[in-house]
Amino acid sequence: MAKLIYSMIMSVDGFVSDRDGNFGWGAPEEESHRFMNDRMREFGTYLYGRKMYEVMSYWETADALPDQPDFMVDCARIWQAADKVVYSTTLDEVTTGRTRLERTFDPEAIRKLKAESDRDLTVDGPDLASQAIRAGLVDEFQLIIGPAIVGGGHRFFASDIRADLNLLDMRRFDNGVAFLRYAVAP
Repeated sequence: MAKLIYSMIMSVDGFVSDRDGNFGWGAPEEESHRFMNDRMREFGTYLYGRKMYEVMSYWETADALPDQPDFMVDCARIWQAADKVVYSTTLDEVTTGRTRLERTFDPEAIRKLKAESDRDLTVDGPDLASQAIRAGLVDEFQLIIGPAIVGGGHRFFASDIRADLNLLDMRRFDNGVAFLRYAVAP
């Protein structure tokens, strides 16, 4: 059975974007990007809300941009090879390959997808992830913590989320980014 993993870049004070929706302070450099590429290779399916899908759809054509470093081309190809499910009531259509649109988040459908998948899934975006956490679907958290305090914005965890966790792994990068990997405690 596959695991459902919630993983995103966040600030030290727990935000995935600041009050203005900016997240450039979290852009990875080469070392941490290569590490994240290796993590992304483990996922067979990405679960997105509309906003996160719109941000991530950049990777659909990023490998064709001139002068892209090889680790960016690698990231684009990893993303393109994975299945994507976008949950949105406002999006008219999806514009990327291997992508389907769902109008509602159905926890039972995710349980079935986990049971049938041979590769892990990731849920990306704090709003969709909160629904998955509340439904007891998330097995693991992978926090990529950027060296910034942004003072407010969109939180990685909703204020009502509670869970006991077991630390599985951690890594520090030269640019000050830290990676923490936790399993949900039984």
